Amino acid sequence: MLLLFTINIISSAQQNIKPNNSKGKEMNIKVQKTDREWKESLTPEQYQILREKGTERPFTGKYWNFDEKGIYRCAACGQVLFDSDTKFDAGCGWPSFSDVVNNKNVILKDDYSLGMHRIEVMCSNCGGHLGHVFDDGPKPTGQRFCINSASIEFEKKKDDVHK
Repeated sequence: MLLLFTINIISSAQQNIKPNNSKGKEMNIKVQKTDREWKESLTPEQYQILREKGTERPFTGKYWNFDEKGIYRCAACGQVLFDSDTKFDAGCGWPSFSDVVNNKNVILKDDYSLGMHRIEVMCSNCGGHLGHVFDDGPKPTGQRFCINSASIEFEKKKDDVHK
């Protein structure tokens, strides 16, 4: 029941976000590993989400209700993806961010799975599935990057000793 409710909410968000990979354009993924290598370097949950495009259940991930200051890196390759300054509570059960640290660090790709159109968010360095982006987020971007906790790792901000 919760899954159907969640899918309905996701599908009702308008999709005015444009994917950044045209049909037929190859992605330039830098980190290349075999399935065996990915399975050895990731937990089973991370492998299922990052490599098989899975999704963790809402309200279960370690970062959905987490508010420490720092950055979030790809759990597969360590590329910086999000800053805690853009994290917000969207009430959806997954960590949500209004922007990425650098647009070049993610790939946005059309996703027609589950009988609806969404925009998939992938790490540009390793091709790992992170989640999806919707256009129902807060200003100024209006975007909600809905990200699986298992696909990211948090790194606490270090205090600036020069302040």
